[in-house]
Amino acid sequence: MTGESVTRRSFLLGSAGLATTVLAGCTSVPVRERVAVEPEPVDTSIYAAMYGPKPDEQFPLPAIPYQKIDPRFYRQMVPNPTGERPGVIVVDTASHFLYLTYEDGQAMRYGVGLGRAGFEWAGRGVIQYKREWPRWTPPDEMIGRQPELEPYSSRNGGMEPGLKNPLGARALYIFRDGEDTLYRIHGSPEWWTIGKSVSSGCVRMMNQDVVDLYNRVQNGTPIVVLGSPAVAAAY
Repeated sequence: MTGESVTRRSFLLGSAGLATTVLAGCTSVPVRERVAVEPEPVDTSIYAAMYGPKPDEQFPLPAIPYQKIDPRFYRQMVPNPTGERPGVIVVDTASHFLYLTYEDGQAMRYGVGLGRAGFEWAGRGVIQYKREWPRWTPPDEMIGRQPELEPYSSRNGGMEPGLKNPLGARALYIFRDGEDTLYRIHGSPEWWTIGKSVSSGCVRMMNQDVVDLYNRVQNGTPIVVLGSPAVAAAY
């Protein structure tokens, strides 16, 4: 294995951090149009380690059967198609991809699951804070649609963290203009939903991938969520 291969393997597995200073706050720069891009080939031998078990977690994570997932949704470094500066998270809802932009025109790309039609949010914001193994407190609007979730309301303290918690191993909380959008980037044990639109609005990732993203970004990281043109125009 060459030195270049070793470096790439280490970076994809999460040992390399983002070497740029992330800027806090929102910006009024118009959201750019999404650009399709062919993925850069990735050494398939790294997948077993990338999506293997993580026994050192507070709640040990089981391995993900990555062979059952479309390979284009695996974590991989690709040419940056977003036009954003380094240190920005970009969620392309049309393609079910999340990008973290880097120097030299590159971006780390992850596959994501997204909200059903009618539960979408688009625009610019910031990762206000992030949490390991968070509690889940569904918003009142969701409880109104699903009264059976009342035991997990903020009034009742939310759902305890764990492998069955809908927020998974990590959560990144999206704010806009200092206010909570109620949307999150979070882990999910339901790896089979990656690449699909099934959740109630949030951006879900495989637990192993959200742990990797969590380790790469800081509080204050800018985020752009690209929705449909009609949704994006409202922001």
